[in-house]
Amino acid sequence: MPIDRIRIQNFKSIRDSGDIKIAPINILIGANGVGKSNFISFFKMLNSISKKRLEFFVADNGYENSLLYFGRKKSKSIEGSIIFKPLDKNTNNRYDFKLVPKSQSSGFYFERDEGGFNSFARGYNESWSFEDLGGKGKTESGIFENGLTRAEFLRAHFSSFNVFHFHDTSSSSSLRQPSKTLDYRYLKSDGSNLAAFLYRIKSTHPKHFKMIEYTIGSVAPFFERFDLEPDAKNPEVIFLNWFEKGSDEYFNAFHLSDGTLRFIALTTLLLQPDLPSTIILDEPELGLHPIAISKLAGMVKKASVNSQIIIATQSVNLVNEFSADDILVANREDNQTVFKRQSAQALENWLEEYSVGELWEKNVIGGRI
Repeated sequence: MPIDRIRIQNFKSIRDSGDIKIAPINILIGANGVGKSNFISFFKMLNSISKKRLEFFVADNGYENSLLYFGRKKSKSIEGSIIFKPLDKNTNNRYDFKLVPKSQSSGFYFERDEGGFNSFARGYNESWSFEDLGGKGKTESGIFENGLTRAEFLRAHFSSFNVFHFHDTSSSSSLRQPSKTLDYRYLKSDGSNLAAFLYRIKSTHPKHFKMIEYTIGSVAPFFERFDLEPDAKNPEVIFLNWFEKGSDEYFNAFHLSDGTLRFIALTTLLLQPDLPSTIILDEPELGLHPIAISKLAGMVKKASVNSQIIIATQSVNLVNEFSADDILVANREDNQTVFKRQSAQALENWLEEYSVGELWEKNVIGGRI
């Protein structure tokens, strides 16, 4: 069940976002420091809420003064809502929360922690009925332990709100290290179990595995295929071994360039057989060749048939691969971050002469200053 829209209030640089429509593809652009990362962070917070880890999220983000819009003196609470809509049907499920900072200590408590159901789910209007999920007055949401169907739905969906970033490709990075052989249930957000996850796909979905290999080879012509098996000396670990064309020697992750390694991780994420309901990517274009960026866009479009994609990017080349309807621009107005969905119809005259990326560079659609 896809996300229909979200609303964010008094969260970091976002005073009141209003309703933000979430499409199958959402390419988030904007100048540095404008608040794109705060939009992404909202999904991280929902993930933490569903796992009963809000207090850790608050601590990791500098406590309440850093999370409240202009701090305690300006904002009295953080509020948010997320509404879901089945394909070709009316809105159905939703989650609403209100976090109030504690008066005598650090952190927040829930003043609102509710799931909602639309009484007109089979029609066209909205009339919401709400039920408390058990977190009211507490520091953690009740979603994690609540047995209601609504809570189960929210847990399942919020669990996909992981932000994938394969930026660290240093020699000591988890991407280059061997994986635990049995750590293959899902691809981790930093790619630390990439070899094990690919090994599982090879064993259970060989056609998907071959497509992943083919796609990597189309960008890295020296790559022939993977050779993935538990290590002979230590079967509890598995290395990202591969063969180069024209050679019978083994190579591993340490022999891959930064860009190629990131592209392998991105390809595995987007071409896996069981896609998460939501895929969030933070600047996936980092270190990629223009041809790889074009391939990345093609995989995103394919994946968006079964998964909603949210991408924060600074790449004009990547933006050029998408329709104006896919673009969500973040700007700073009146001391707050605002978001505007672009429209191919509204930009019709401009698009006769310029690409979407060029309109971004010229600041026609905003997001540059």
